[in-house]
Amino acid sequence: MTELTYSDIEAAAARIAGRVRPVTVAPADEEGHVFALEFMQHTGTFKARGAQNFIQTHLAEGTFPEAGVTIASGGNAGLACAWAARAAGVPATVFLPTTAPSVKVERLRSYGAHVELVGSEFAEAAAACQEFVDSSGALASHAYDHPLIAAGAGTLMTEILAQVPDLDTVVVSVGGGGLFAGVATAATHHGVRTVAVEPETCRALNAAIEADEPVDVTVDSVAADSLGAKRATSLALEAARSDLVTSVLVSDDAIIEARQRLWDEHRLAVEHAAATALAGVSGTDNEKEAGGYVPAEREKVCVVLCGANTSLGDL
Repeated sequence: MTELTYSDIEAAAARIAGRVRPVTVAPADEEGHVFALEFMQHTGTFKARGAQNFIQTHLAEGTFPEAGVTIASGGNAGLACAWAARAAGVPATVFLPTTAPSVKVERLRSYGAHVELVGSEFAEAAAACQEFVDSSGALASHAYDHPLIAAGAGTLMTEILAQVPDLDTVVVSVGGGGLFAGVATAATHHGVRTVAVEPETCRALNAAIEADEPVDVTVDSVAADSLGAKRATSLALEAARSDLVTSVLVSDDAIIEARQRLWDEHRLAVEHAAATALAGVSGTDNEKEAGGYVPAEREKVCVVLCGANTSLGDL
């Protein structure tokens, strides 16, 4: 599947209703722009939506195996998968390298997941995860590259539009493109522009748009822990082909500044990935970033603050 439809997102919204926290939308500045406070979601990021949609779909269709669900991820996707599995009463096995921080391992275990520590690099943990799928028949989940994951993420946009029906533009940060694909698909359906913001040194979607196909990129950014995908998904590239999508790149300095400003001026503690969205747009309590998106006068903009799994030590 290389294209996501709005009906996929509508189905996901019905499927996960009551299983996730509805997004809170709050004023961002005196210009009428708003923040979508999705970092208040279960497990601290939007990833809970896709994980719920993925697991609930397989349960409803009778395709959920006894071996449960598995994923190779010590980040937000792994946490969301483990949480959604616990909520559904099904087993989850999460593969991590032995170098994974103990705080992440313990948090995964607190959600009831079985944690396997394999190898010193993530690639080794991912390979072990695949071997587990092959040998046990467990259901393989992915951090972002799956239509059910992207459709779940897109439910965020349907909730935003229910609260801000006159919205002109939504701004999201982009890693592999799961959140972007879902949000942009829903936004385009309603005639809303999507601004896709990436770090200059972590630009998987921007490079895919440039090459007209997913390509590998180098990953080196302060936001790489969440946005560090080496290539964007085909779903994301297809969604980006809309005339209503704008791709923007920002510097690490701008990301750090935006994150600090969110704390200093709004008392919002978010991860660098969330601040990346704010860094890419002028007129939302932000100094103009070179090459950033500049809203027109009276244009109503929503900046999605997608996650808050971050250390507070550097705020």
